[in-house]
Amino acid sequence: MQPDQPETTVLLVDDHALVREGLREILGYQDDMVVVGEAGDSQGAVEQTAEKRPHVVLLDIEIPGDDATTTVARIRERSPHTAVLILSMYEGPELLQSLLDVGVRGYLLKSVTKQELVSAIRSVRFDKDRVVVSVSRESIAGSGQSDPGGPPMILSDREREVLELTAQALSNRQIAAQLSLTEATVKRHLRNIFVKLGAASRIDAVNKAVEGALIEVGERRQAAAHR
Repeated sequence: MQPDQPETTVLLVDDHALVREGLREILGYQDDMVVVGEAGDSQGAVEQTAEKRPHVVLLDIEIPGDDATTTVARIRERSPHTAVLILSMYEGPELLQSLLDVGVRGYLLKSVTKQELVSAIRSVRFDKDRVVVSVSRESIAGSGQSDPGGPPMILSDREREVLELTAQALSNRQIAAQLSLTEATVKRHLRNIFVKLGAASRIDAVNKAVEGALIEVGERRQAAAHR
């Protein structure tokens, strides 16, 4: 760290305490970085960002609450100079493009190395024009483009069940009760579905799943998903 450069402040946002602990340990070995706060959901992320004004937010894409694009937009509204780095298990051209559109400074798969993570944080801190993306070449090439001729994204059986009930305009609580799941689990399945399909909303996910022959619902049920 240069003598005239303050430490890079980082906010960790992930709903798993163990993941946050691991990230905190990794960054703790860097003499130019300091973790100034943690959050486990989207509301906490926005509130902590507004309070701490960190240089960088490491944001897990699957946290409870608002979708990632909404969370990023709210963070940037409250703290425009904070750089947001997304951490994700999934690739998806449309999702990547939507996040770039709202101003994320990076999109990293959770398979990146410690060195790559630390390097990305330093890059977005000190180079205001740098955007760091660690995904496959196919995701970058397909960002913002549709590929109707490509292979359909595979949903798990449980994800199909959740999406079919979503198409019936059931709430997350009703879906949870019908499938004997917790509401948090339903939310997680929906977030996974959104990521896999590159969907921006419940109706968008239903429409894309129907178009891709991933689920079958009637027109009336499909329309009902738009609530």
